[in-house]
Amino acid sequence: MVERKTPAADSSSDEPAYLARRIDASAMKAFAHPLRMAMYDYLNDHESATATMLARHTGESTGQTSYHLRQLERHGFVEEDPTRGSGRERWWKAVGFRMDGDDLAKDSETRPAVAAMLRNQVTQRAEALQDWFQRSEDETERWRQSSINARSTAKLTAQEATDLNRALMETIHEHTEAAKARHEAADSADETRQVRLYLDVFPLPAEDQ
Repeated sequence: MVERKTPAADSSSDEPAYLARRIDASAMKAFAHPLRMAMYDYLNDHESATATMLARHTGESTGQTSYHLRQLERHGFVEEDPTRGSGRERWWKAVGFRMDGDDLAKDSETRPAVAAMLRNQVTQRAEALQDWFQRSEDETERWRQSSINARSTAKLTAQEATDLNRALMETIHEHTEAAKARHEAADSADETRQVRLYLDVFPLPAEDQ
């Protein structure tokens, strides 16, 4: 994943399989750096990359990307990709994570880092969607039909919204893990692409109810 921000599991039960590692305040502050977030996003989109490739993408020096990769590795955001590399240069891949936004946002030391990360996510999401809309006409009909842009509004309780979150994340996890297994077993000759999924569930302002 890639970066995953998912609903917290019920403390009385085992955590669902889709939940990624929870990060603490120290890791959050280390991650909330513009270049590190850009590098992490690139690794998410391209599965793995080297410091040289990241330098080419970001316009920074290889020394800079190597340094920031080490910092990301130190806090568990990236790890070496054992399936890539020739020994001359290390290949890196992103490691999924989640954060307790409420707790971190309440901490005056981590609040700016949380805000920076959320701003980055909103900007990146808008840019990715705009890019898709602009190039969709050039895509094959099969890939166009496989995409979706939808919105739904429902009247729910907080618990019902939490249950919906979990059901949606479990469905995504089930389908992506099954696809991964098929690809590793070479059971399909169809073209594979990196596919972006966004998921937001949040309450509207009370005065709008």
